[in-house]
Amino acid sequence: MVDLAAEARSPPYCYGENDIVPILIGCGTGYERPAMSIPCKFERSILSFDEHEIILRSHHPDIYDASLDDLRALRQRLREMRGKERTLAHANRRAVRGKGAQRGASFPGTAEHPLRRKQVFAAALKRVSKEIGRMHKLEARTAHTEAARRALAMRRAAQFPPRPAAGDTPREGMRPLPIQRRRTGVPPARIGSVSQATKNAQAARDARNESVR
Repeated sequence: MVDLAAEARSPPYCYGENDIVPILIGCGTGYERPAMSIPCKFERSILSFDEHEIILRSHHPDIYDASLDDLRALRQRLREMRGKERTLAHANRRAVRGKGAQRGASFPGTAEHPLRRKQVFAAALKRVSKEIGRMHKLEARTAHTEAARRALAMRRAAQFPPRPAAGDTPREGMRPLPIQRRRTGVPPARIGSVSQATKNAQAARDARNESVR
């Protein structure tokens, strides 16, 4: 019998591709293979037709065509299937150690069979959870982009506020005031008389100056 507590305290070992690695799952202890891709042929050989149809929904390209609600429902279904196989594998390990009755006698294979099925469901659950996370990040990025565009539009509107056209007001406002000083009118006959008198006076002075010489 494997002492899991001793292995957990001991230094890490190098396991082969087909070795079962002891790991801690939650508060209990379980076995899982090293993380690797599971061939589709292996999935078809170990699952029933209905189970395989569910697993196919977690593969490309079906997983990219599903909506967010469909992926959440698929994730819940995969969690239930994984939990069922994990419970069955745990019961079978207890039966091998002589601590309980064996369960799932109708399933073919040994006690390792539920573990392999659980690995298939866990891998599908990981793919679905990763796709849901990608969709959430995409929605958040889109929301941030729209918020940034709205903020830029608000900033530009604040820098260049619209100026309303100045319309009529109920008060007079700025109006030209009439001239208050008295207007003096010049008769048409006297227009140009001042300039002519200046010319005559200048001609008289020039004539006197010539006679003196």
